Amino acid sequence: MGEIWIKEAERLGDGSIGGAMDTPTAPPRVVWHTTESGHGDTSFKNVGDYLINVGAEPHILYDPTTDRIAQYGPLNESARALRNDGLTRTNRTGRVCIQIEVLARASNPFTGYWKPGPNFKALMRAIRSWGVPDVWPAGALADRYADPDVSRSRTVWATKGGHYGHSQVPGNDHWDPGAIDKSAIFRAAGSTTTPSQPSAGSTYTVKDGDTLSSIGAATGVKWQTIASLNGIKSPYTITVGQVLKLKSSAYRPTVSVAHLNEARAKDIPASTGHTTYKTEVLVVERALVAEGLLDERYVDGSWGTKTQDAYDAFRRKVGYSGSGATGSVGLESLKKLASRRGFTARA
Repeated sequence: MGEIWIKEAERLGDGSIGGAMDTPTAPPRVVWHTTESGHGDTSFKNVGDYLINVGAEPHILYDPTTDRIAQYGPLNESARALRNDGLTRTNRTGRVCIQIEVLARASNPFTGYWKPGPNFKALMRAIRSWGVPDVWPAGALADRYADPDVSRSRTVWATKGGHYGHSQVPGNDHWDPGAIDKSAIFRAAGSTTTPSQPSAGSTYTVKDGDTLSSIGAATGVKWQTIASLNGIKSPYTITVGQVLKLKSSAYRPTVSVAHLNEARAKDIPASTGHTTYKTEVLVVERALVAEGLLDERYVDGSWGTKTQDAYDAFRRKVGYSGSGATGSVGLESLKKLASRRGFTARA
């Protein structure tokens, strides 16, 4: 069980804003909104009261310029900030669907001027306590109203945990929070390693209320795999405090620099079904997603421009510059990524 009330947050309203989740075994997620208002204490009060008056409360109200935070309702229940998608109650999708209203405007992304502090870290601590991964599964955020490049995939929404913009939720037409720097959200919170991005040989400690299904949803590892790794058979009983393996420590995929560079040179679209060394490219792409440098929608086993740009960004992240941060894949940079993300690199 994750944090239900953030101890650092002020309380707004009577604490009753929703109810039980419709799909509690689905992956946990967060939705980012903007209030389309100014910021500061006056806006905090006025917007805070307004959301109560119109019955559109999120879980969290956050001021990016003062680091002030308030909470309307418990994180393990639904909020009221999303429209339904037909019969799907989007507010009630997932183990949790934590909704955050940021005092900002979509047209001026708040990550360009914000001042995140200890309260923002407390917010992200609570988010991660529910197993929400540090990823944006729906890809690019909107940079304008009715942006045609933004995905509102019902399949992604139903099956992928992580962070979403209001613009990416099916059945909704808003474009908030705008084109914020997605990776800045995780950088401001600290480490990007979460239970949903387990490395080879990583473990999970069972908490009160956990089931194999909820652990699988939280970690991104199939519950059947967890059961098999740990010798758990029907009726699949687990106990609080039990340490579960998430991956076999004996297996670390191997990725060859030569193979990656061949794939890079050919750059065959994944849609043709003829990708080169697809399995090895997928390992690297997933590692780059875990680093917060590649959108999940580009994980396809083809070394295209998005994968190249993400790999170059990783090289800069770990200290490479100039020509050393571009071009073909080098063994030393690949070893650095491998050591952080649980695979083996070779020439």
